[in-house]
Amino acid sequence: MPQTASALSPEPAAGRIPGNKGIWAGILSEMTEFALLFGVYFIARAHYPEVFRQGPARLSTLAGTLNTVMMISGSYFVAKAVHAIRQNRQQASFRWLILVLLAASGYLVIKMLEFQWNLSHGVTGGANLFFTVYYYLTFTHMVHVVWGMMGLAWVLVRTRSGAYSPQDHEGLEAFASYWHATDLAWLVIFPLVYLLH
Repeated sequence: MPQTASALSPEPAAGRIPGNKGIWAGILSEMTEFALLFGVYFIARAHYPEVFRQGPARLSTLAGTLNTVMMISGSYFVAKAVHAIRQNRQQASFRWLILVLLAASGYLVIKMLEFQWNLSHGVTGGANLFFTVYYYLTFTHMVHVVWGMMGLAWVLVRTRSGAYSPQDHEGLEAFASYWHATDLAWLVIFPLVYLLH
């Protein structure tokens, strides 16, 4: 007798936190790190308002926008991957995770091209305080994306091997939670350094 949809995609228990305690300790550390960097941004901006008003005009808004598209797309794809596993569709989940990998790779390629463009236009970390803060924020975020991609590689292997099921997919949820947190950090960085004049 075929299983019902509710048996394949059990609703998470009320009050249940997705993933595991370890990933949430990591996310808290990540958010604390970015909160400190955002604090530095606002303190520096208060002391050097003109430099921070002029800085975004020298950056590539197109690169920042494309990176935002990559990050949001990756979050959408990972949410679809979790949804597919809850419906016991491992192959579909794997395909969604491949799309996450492509979005993350696209982010890195765009970021590297942006840094090259910056350097060719004299936008270096030592140009002024705005660019120092810009590089600290964006490079730190890029490092977190790379860490996320390392987690993604593990989740891809586990998904491909059939390790996750509708009842047991904590590892996939943990990765998804980390990716969403990294995406959230970028959604704060983007307007601060590319748009706020």
